[in-house]
Amino acid sequence: MKLSTKGKYGVRALFEIARNYGKGPLAIKEIAERQRISLSYLEQILHRLGKTGIIESVRGPHGGYELARKPVELTIGDVVRALEGPIALSHCLEPGATEGCYQADDCVARMVWSKVGEKIEEALDSITFEQLLRQYHGKDREHPVNRKKLIAAGKGAC
Repeated sequence: MKLSTKGKYGVRALFEIARNYGKGPLAIKEIAERQRISLSYLEQILHRLGKTGIIESVRGPHGGYELARKPVELTIGDVVRALEGPIALSHCLEPGATEGCYQADDCVARMVWSKVGEKIEEALDSITFEQLLRQYHGKDREHPVNRKKLIAAGKGAC
């Protein structure tokens, strides 16, 4: 399983919104600038997160996005599933994929990938945005100004 940019950027965008929790909505432009995400791509991601009830949009001159739940109630797993769909390490684990498969009930590989997938889901569901905020507390609140030096040193963004 490889997490797409949609999932990675979604987690980063939600982190910014979580950092602003309780202070009112955060403008999409602010999120895009802080996380260096294309505004048009971020719009798509936030639209999807809004449709799944993870965030709410507030219209108006001081509008933006805010969490629909408390950071302690929102996990990385919630965001990944909302943006990437179910976590399936093999096509045969996707919903409805075993129809017509004569080995579905006793396939050793399917059993292995299913167990691994369950552990990944457990791990993603065990990390809340509240925990991320606490870990982040005390670290430099602003992103490095000179990203070119970091990139030149082989330290790109994930």
